[in-house]
Amino acid sequence: MILTKIKPFSVENMSETQLLVGSLSNDLFRRASLTQRGSTEAAQRFMNEAKRWSVQLQQRDIAEYIKKIANEISDQAGGITIELAETYLMYGILLQNYTLHLDNRN
Repeated sequence: MILTKIKPFSVENMSETQLLVGSLSNDLFRRASLTQRGSTEAAQRFMNEAKRWSVQLQQRDIAEYIKKIANEISDQAGGITIELAETYLMYGILLQNYTLHLDNRN
């Protein structure tokens, strides 16, 4: 059996783009879960953070579908529904997968 050396997934091994996409993913997860629990004020704080990350991502060289997600997040207005929270949960998963498979060269 051959064991390969796997680089740990930590801040030291992440590019700036990976940090931005990962941060947006985490904030969308939090927004979705807090909305589901009825904590709308806390959920709004995480949405404000998500908007901040998405604005920074729009200026990066990233996949087109990630730019679409970032644009949608930055354009989103006030309120949230359970359906929208589920959409953000899905976006968070897509972003997380993108981050895990993104090359460190960005």
